[in-house]
Amino acid sequence: MAKKKTTISIEERLQQALVPKEEQPYEVPGNWVWSYTDNMVNIFRGVSYNKNEAHTVPKISDCLILRGGNITEGDLVLDTDDNVYVDSSIVNSEQYIRKYDVIIVSSTGSTKVIGRAGISKATYDKVAFGAFLTLVRPRNWINKRYLDLFFLSDLYRNRIQKLASGVNINNIRIGYILESPIPLPPLPEQQRIVSHIENLFPKLDEAKEKLQEVIDGFETRKAAILHKAFTGELTKKWREEHGVGMDSWEDSLLKDVCDVNPKKVDTKNLSDQLSVSFIPMAAVSDVNGCITEPLVKTLGEVKKGFTNFCEGDVILAKITPCMENGKSAVVGKLVNDIGFGSTEFYVLRTSVKLYNNYLYHIVRSSSFRDLAKGEMTGAVGQQRVPKSFIENFTIKLPRLDEQQEIVRIVDSLLYKEQKAKEAAKSVLEQIDLMKKSILARAFRGELGTNDPNEPSSIELLRQAIANNQNI
Repeated sequence: MAKKKTTISIEERLQQALVPKEEQPYEVPGNWVWSYTDNMVNIFRGVSYNKNEAHTVPKISDCLILRGGNITEGDLVLDTDDNVYVDSSIVNSEQYIRKYDVIIVSSTGSTKVIGRAGISKATYDKVAFGAFLTLVRPRNWINKRYLDLFFLSDLYRNRIQKLASGVNINNIRIGYILESPIPLPPLPEQQRIVSHIENLFPKLDEAKEKLQEVIDGFETRKAAILHKAFTGELTKKWREEHGVGMDSWEDSLLKDVCDVNPKKVDTKNLSDQLSVSFIPMAAVSDVNGCITEPLVKTLGEVKKGFTNFCEGDVILAKITPCMENGKSAVVGKLVNDIGFGSTEFYVLRTSVKLYNNYLYHIVRSSSFRDLAKGEMTGAVGQQRVPKSFIENFTIKLPRLDEQQEIVRIVDSLLYKEQKAKEAAKSVLEQIDLMKKSILARAFRGELGTNDPNEPSSIELLRQAIANNQNI
């Protein structure tokens, strides 16, 4: 005899949909309840395809497949350098992206982006998602935008990152998403929260764009300052005050005003136990052109097989990618006045006609590095700037006192630009923290928008169950 089916009542199903008090992450307003995302979303896995089915040049019948690189914080990027397309015949209807869908990076090699969610702001014609992504589609009985915001919050992300596991790759199981506790306000409050955030976030995003322009324009502004420096524009007023004309500037080959890789210091009469400075390539910053954390070694360890330099020398990386990245510096104080370092440095020792800091700004400029890059020789990954390029490089050489004035002005301007860049980065980080804070307050009911007199959201859940809306 067949077993009689057990019917679960609406109230029993309602209790299953609620998070037990002891498992609730924190207290929410009295007319809110804690539920699970399982009750509010449908989840789909992405399109599986083999390498032969994917291509980078789309055909008329093709569908764009979004992958991890297409997902940013809160957004989808449809146009990348490595878009992948497959024939639409292998895509089912549920894998096409609709408005308010949430695309989650479900597996990645980086814990930083694990669980990252991109929100679809439109319904796309032929855009689907790949097998390593997960699509979360909000159900109709909840405010979809409210649910979108939940997947951008630290309440969700922190939990997912903690649960994600794997030896070489972090994975998000579907259960991690479905079992996520979510605070559920009454429907009108969901809308008020969405309206409040959608009013604030665009203003913050606009500020972010302007700050990012300051950061992105740093190298352009730096190049403009150096161009003015080496064409005499920065010191035009100085020359007028000192009765000096541009005819005092001379074209000089570097080899005529500095020694390239001068002879090593004579260490025959020095003890091998003598402490000396050692500067590996990693100790030269490609950000600010300073020597950071030099090492101290014994003379015996480094006197053979390494590059020797003295205080005041300009050192310049000759190998890719260090040269292109701007690894060059003026050598400062050395232990016992002796320094050694990587064999991948050129050492430039200036004559009395050339100020070392003036030369430093020349070789660290983007224009010099671009020219040097074009002259590199050798195997891929081991290309180097030829010594002949350095020796025969032509520089505009003003009088020594004008070189010193140029360096003074350049250092002052670049310092201000660097400070502006750092300040922009700091404020950018603060804006990101503000957005996280706003979201955190939203899901705690702390935005000041909640109406305690509204019916409890438990009625929303009960109605969804009664209407059998996939819950």
